[in-house]
Amino acid sequence: MTRPENFEFQEWWNQQRDKNNNNTATHDLHLLDTSSSSSSNNDILTVQVTTPTSDPTVEKGRSRSARQLYWLCLLRFQQLFSFFASLVNGVVSLLRISHRRISSSSSSSSSSSSSSSSRLYRLIKAFLVLVLILLCLELVAYFKGWHFRPPVGSDEVLGMLGFVYSSWISIRANYLAPPLQALTNVCIVLFLIQSVDRVVLMIGCFWIKFRKLKPVATVRYAAADEEKGNVGAVEEYYPMVLVQIPMCNEREVYQQSIAAVCIQDWPKERMLVQVLDDSDESDVQQLIKAEVQKWQQRGVRILYRHRLIRTGYKAGNLKSAMSCDYVKDYEFVAIFDADFQPGPDFLKKTIPYFKGNDELALVQTRWSFVNKDENLLTRLQNINLSFHFEVEQQVNGMFINFFGFNGTAGVWRIKALEDCGGWLERTTVEDMDIAVRAHLCGWKFIYLDDVRCLCELPESYEAYKKQQHRWHSGPMQLLRLCFFDILRSKVSFAKKANLIFLFFLLRKLILPFYSFTLFCIILPLTMFLPEAQLPAWVVCYVPGIMSILNILPAPRSIPFIVPYLLFENTMSVTKFNAMISGLFRFGSSYEWIVTKKLGRSSENDLVAFEKESDPLVETTGLLRSSSDSGLEELSKLEISKKISKTRRNRLYRKELTLAFILLTASVRSLLSAQGIHFYFLLFQGITFLIVGLDLIGEQVS
Repeated sequence: MTRPENFEFQEWWNQQRDKNNNNTATHDLHLLDTSSSSSSNNDILTVQVTTPTSDPTVEKGRSRSARQLYWLCLLRFQQLFSFFASLVNGVVSLLRISHRRISSSSSSSSSSSSSSSSRLYRLIKAFLVLVLILLCLELVAYFKGWHFRPPVGSDEVLGMLGFVYSSWISIRANYLAPPLQALTNVCIVLFLIQSVDRVVLMIGCFWIKFRKLKPVATVRYAAADEEKGNVGAVEEYYPMVLVQIPMCNEREVYQQSIAAVCIQDWPKERMLVQVLDDSDESDVQQLIKAEVQKWQQRGVRILYRHRLIRTGYKAGNLKSAMSCDYVKDYEFVAIFDADFQPGPDFLKKTIPYFKGNDELALVQTRWSFVNKDENLLTRLQNINLSFHFEVEQQVNGMFINFFGFNGTAGVWRIKALEDCGGWLERTTVEDMDIAVRAHLCGWKFIYLDDVRCLCELPESYEAYKKQQHRWHSGPMQLLRLCFFDILRSKVSFAKKANLIFLFFLLRKLILPFYSFTLFCIILPLTMFLPEAQLPAWVVCYVPGIMSILNILPAPRSIPFIVPYLLFENTMSVTKFNAMISGLFRFGSSYEWIVTKKLGRSSENDLVAFEKESDPLVETTGLLRSSSDSGLEELSKLEISKKISKTRRNRLYRKELTLAFILLTASVRSLLSAQGIHFYFLLFQGITFLIVGLDLIGEQVS
């Protein structure tokens, strides 16, 4: 049955719809009436739309009273006072922290500080006070409308200030500018001579690359391995080699250096490894001893030596090792610093060059850096050292058979060491000392650019600064000691001139002198003494070209060409101070500070060393050394020592003072609208500021 239809809902729905339609029509009619009578009812509409005016009595009640204004002003003053108080407290705390950082830096590195450093800082500080006074005087003159020219008018009209400024301009034009211009011209000449030297070296490097020149070995061990079949052949092809690893408190890198040497692809009966440990920390000594014992039990001929009397630094360590009786049984000695990791075929690639070349004393290989991309500081170091190895040492080794020994990653003929007097403790650059003496005795050197030895660059500015101080003070010590020996030697006049003028004076003395004097002293002074002119090509163009030449051996570093140029000028203060201390025999020039290493070789490298060393184990039953359990404990001790060491960023006062000097000079340059000088001073000052605040290199908290 179908359900009957229900009309109640439909009737209700129709009623609601009719009601809504009526309301809509009424509303539309009302709007139509309103629009038609808008002109007549404008006032009424305005009254309805706009907000009614407030009652004057109410407005009067809302206005602030004098008491309220007083409290409001007092509140604003309190807020302003709190702001300035917090600002002053921040500045005072910053100054205290800065003073503490500078003091801690000075006390912790007191061994490297000297009277020359303090004198240089006092001179730089006095120079800063002088340029600030001159800037204030020039600013007053600028706002007076004198625009750096003598003010026109009588003394009564201009007053005391105008008289002082006129006298200053007369004094600087007649008495100060001429000697400054003379010093500027001397530095420009030195700068051009040094630039010509760089260009000649680059031409020599391009010639070597174009002609594909390289040293040639008379024998290759790959072929020798196939021919040898008896003991006599082994002795003929594999001479006795002594390998030395001098180290001092090298907690981070001792394992990788010892492992890299012990896995050399060389008959173990024809090689002896000396670990020359000068550590004064007992736990480090135990770690190194345990590592040596581990490799002894694997069949490697390796010895541990520790001196009781640690004199002469590295030179004394090597000299003591060479005095052993068994050294006379060896023909060559290879030297590796603690952070160096030679490849397994290092000896096979270097020893063959001595065959049939009895005048050859040294085979030097190139350094390769495991952390060259770690931070900006290591990138800039890589640029410098790439030019040093690929250009300087390769050209000198190819054309004159002489260059400075780098102290590591090289193989010496022991007879040559004995012939030139052995290791001497008279300087901190014992490697350069023995190289110069061997050269004066007639020995020749070979540089191999295609044989690389892994090592580590300093990652903190503090470590790099100490390293550069030693590298630039030592050559000046050596020049004083061997100058007359060079003149009295029997080598040719050309070799004497090369040693004195190019090797020592131009590249070790003149370079830091003109860099610091020209860009840190003369350039700011010429802003306040405009009568002395420093051409724009000296400030920008020639240094830019030299930077391009320096960066060519490391083409991946081309984006860092501007930071490299600015950073080299920043390092000139350290190099200049080191050069002065070495030349005049100040105390710090005779102190050796070990460059801090971080041990950038990963655990994977050590695992690889372990795998490659497996064939060296003679006894198959020897699965674990007796000292393995002790090694585990020592490794834990080593890790805890690493974790417990905390380092802090430091402030370097000479760099900060020079930053303010250059920034002050940039303001003076801006007032006189000297474009290229202003930009150079500005960016160079910012670079000094960044370095002075220790914001370059490894960041520590």
